[in-house]
Amino acid sequence: MNTRMGWLELPPNVRTGVEELLGERVIEAATQSGGFSPGSADRVRLASGRRVFVKAVSSEVNLDSALLHRREAIITAALPPGVPAPDLLGIYDDGIWVALALADVDGSHPRRPWADAQASSVLTALEEIGAVPLPPGLELARSEVTLRRAFMGWEKLHKHPLDSLDSWADSNLELLIQLARRGTAAMAGESLVHGDLRADNILLTTQGVMLIDWPHANRGAPWLDCLSVLIDVNTDHPPGHAQSMVARSRILAGVDPRDVTGVLAGWAGYYLEMSRREPPPGIDSLRSFQRKVADALIRWLRQRLGNSPGDGAESGVATG
Repeated sequence: MNTRMGWLELPPNVRTGVEELLGERVIEAATQSGGFSPGSADRVRLASGRRVFVKAVSSEVNLDSALLHRREAIITAALPPGVPAPDLLGIYDDGIWVALALADVDGSHPRRPWADAQASSVLTALEEIGAVPLPPGLELARSEVTLRRAFMGWEKLHKHPLDSLDSWADSNLELLIQLARRGTAAMAGESLVHGDLRADNILLTTQGVMLIDWPHANRGAPWLDCLSVLIDVNTDHPPGHAQSMVARSRILAGVDPRDVTGVLAGWAGYYLEMSRREPPPGIDSLRSFQRKVADALIRWLRQRLGNSPGDGAESGVATG
């Protein structure tokens, strides 16, 4: 995770613009850690005592992050009732700096490594969110379309090999390419998908689970967010740990295991291929994080493919 700038480091015109947006002066700010943005993230207290969460980023530092802030504002404002997300209070946008003001949430992130009880409560909440009908006005891209190129990571690695590629993955590149293609198709669906669920985008509150940071939301299979959480769980645990939670999940237990394996393969190829690129401006820690996730996913895939005939061992995958 990168080190964030604080509220007082924002340009004066940005701070003034946010205060005008909120109609009050900020008298206290606490910078929040975590995430992969080169901008600020502060829980602020206003003159009236009201608390608000403010995040800001400059397009001159990282254009993609500014675009994501704008997209997050649009999606958050349009989320249907029943989706546990902070209310959007307003957006400041001067063409360079983009700042979002959101309702402050009194909660904490799941601890890392994930505790089973916390993971189970999040999975249960996600199953309920997946059943919330999408309103007609919420225009979202489809998961299988937005991630098609991302899930071509193994194909890119086949054309341009990685010197440090795991020997098992190197021996099974063709299979992993085919699995990722299956995973792309398996993502299709009509449910709301957050699209970027890790511990740092989840808050546990006394009222239940709250999901934050929505710029990657799309429309897809109702089990995709549950699998994303288990990918995060898997990063800090032996692969059998997340696998046991797949079996206990009501929604994932009903999914064709080959589809689950396909999506895992797609994400593994994506994270591995991205990890060898230069880090984006202002986010130096992103590539090492992506490599860590990729390595953990490869271990999980090796276990699934080597021990579960229904997941592809019959396809002739080498397990050594």
